[in-house]
Amino acid sequence: MSQVQQRPPQGPPQIPQQRPQRRREEAPWIPRTKLGVLVNSGEIDSMREIYENGYRIQEAGIIKKLLPDLKTEVIDVGMIQKMTPNGQSTRFKAMVAAGDENGWLGIGSGKSKQMRIAIEKATNAAYRNVSPIKLGCGSWECRCEQSHSVPFKVRGKGGSVVIEIIPGPRGLGLVAGRRIRNLLRLAGLKDAWTTSKGSTNTMNSTSKAVLDCLRQTFSQG
Repeated sequence: MSQVQQRPPQGPPQIPQQRPQRRREEAPWIPRTKLGVLVNSGEIDSMREIYENGYRIQEAGIIKKLLPDLKTEVIDVGMIQKMTPNGQSTRFKAMVAAGDENGWLGIGSGKSKQMRIAIEKATNAAYRNVSPIKLGCGSWECRCEQSHSVPFKVRGKGGSVVIEIIPGPRGLGLVAGRRIRNLLRLAGLKDAWTTSKGSTNTMNSTSKAVLDCLRQTFSQG
């Protein structure tokens, strides 16, 4: 009598490890918007020019061309299950952060029946949401005038999460939880204190609060 092998129960999806992979050759970018055409032709050659003129970025290719050193990290993954007339439906949700560690940061999310496609959608969304971050030295203990922290204290909110980023002196490091610390590093911060209120385990709200903080350095500065 043959025995039926049972598979062990599956746990929650894990964030894929950031292993070095061979870079796939991407298809040539064909711009589909007026801004994309201007960037591709060289008439607009900087992100600063885009933001100063209030252009809306609708293509990830614009960011890839103007910020070629942008790095991406998967910051959260999860499963979404719901009942349908045809049975249970499962989809994956991913969140990705994109930053150049020198004053630019974006965060995006994506959903799909396949994890890989969800991550690709989140990556493209993160590119389109990239925002300028003003770096500086706002610590009264330092006053070195170098771009290693934020120029002043900022406060941001995402859902029920409230986060404050406080300028720190050189050598302090990033005093924050691992997830928040990774986002600050991608933005280009090296030294800062942080405080948080609310459930920071909810990465969707936490990442929005961090990005809200950092955007204020540019809008208020």
